[in-house]
Amino acid sequence: MLPTHMKQASQNLSLIGRRLVAEREGDLWQEETETLPWPLARQRRLYKNFADQFIRPRALEVDKHLAEFDPWPLWHEAARRGFQTEFLPWPFGTAKLLNLASMPSPLFATALKAEEFCAACGGMALMLLAHDLGMAPLLLSGTWTGFNWLRRIYSRIRAGENIAAAFAITEPGAGSDVEETEGAARARILSRAKKAPGGYLLNGRKCFISDGGIASYITFFAALENEGVESWTCFLVESPMKGFSRGRREKKMGQKAGDATELILEDVLVPEDHRIGPERSGWALNRNTLNYSRPAVGAIAVGIARGALERCLEFCRATRLGNKRLADYQDVQIELAEMTIQLTAARALVWHCGRYRLPFQGVSAAAKCFAGDTAFAICHKAMELMGDHGYLHGHGVEKAMRDSRLNQIYEGTNQINRLALIEDAWETDFARP
Repeated sequence: MLPTHMKQASQNLSLIGRRLVAEREGDLWQEETETLPWPLARQRRLYKNFADQFIRPRALEVDKHLAEFDPWPLWHEAARRGFQTEFLPWPFGTAKLLNLASMPSPLFATALKAEEFCAACGGMALMLLAHDLGMAPLLLSGTWTGFNWLRRIYSRIRAGENIAAAFAITEPGAGSDVEETEGAARARILSRAKKAPGGYLLNGRKCFISDGGIASYITFFAALENEGVESWTCFLVESPMKGFSRGRREKKMGQKAGDATELILEDVLVPEDHRIGPERSGWALNRNTLNYSRPAVGAIAVGIARGALERCLEFCRATRLGNKRLADYQDVQIELAEMTIQLTAARALVWHCGRYRLPFQGVSAAAKCFAGDTAFAICHKAMELMGDHGYLHGHGVEKAMRDSRLNQIYEGTNQINRLALIEDAWETDFARP
């Protein structure tokens, strides 16, 4: 929007001065991508190309006609490109060694994937991404048993089988409280593991489980018999096991293509080699899994918000008011700038988490919390700018707003995440003399 003569002013600088002027060549997405190490920049482009080709064109259709959505064709397209087996490098998985070497934490690639997929559709993206959450305890347990299961499951996925994983901690009587220490200590944990010949008998129910309706493997957390949450232990449950069944699939307001299904275990005999980590290590494993997953959930929110902003921009460029486009009005530009600033800040905090070699509870909770609240605010502002059109299904912003609301709830409500931050830094920062 600068006049031509002002744009040319940089040519009057000295040679060194001209070298210090940043001349924009690409859009904001391209400029941000160029800040990444080139292996990650390449990976981000791959995620975006996949989302643009296979997720975005069907986003509104799937949201409207959910009963007709078969997740497996999309799943296999993602798996064929290696996106569902990225925790391990070749020959076990599909993580690229250059990617692993170019970043302090595997969080970074997961965050990039989450944003790109969710900019196209929060629901279908959740269906693909929840699998990584289900697999995370196998890796983070740091045990041969966990690694061996991860390797075996990845082998089946790469062979083209319909295999997905889910992460199960939430119970009908214990929701976000099991994602925060003080709440968990008082939570009513009903899922129980009883020692039995050859393994454990599991009984209990888990609710709101992402990918629970399609998962073949579930990392299931249960307390030992006659003990509290401090005895939580992680088990790998396979859906064909006798006594395993599925309850209701929730009818959700947003992120509809990613199912939330109740899981029911009645005297399910789980062999000893399905215990992930030692007995009573489940609370630490659950907490660390959330430390890794919450920045990815923040990236989900960033992606949904970016999708809403992109659709709002398309509308503002295409819609005329009087003799000008909406995008040419200064008050509209100010609102668009504010949305862009908020989005950039949320992404920066998520990427900041990816720079930690091991993620801390406080910074992970902060990223999830800030990005979730920011995404909802951006979607709300996009609807305001679009007026009546923002309320209509066909433009996609209404869907993004519904999708964004869930980010303030799952992986611990944002209130719980604020408490998680306080807990993490209480002795070092908040309560010290």
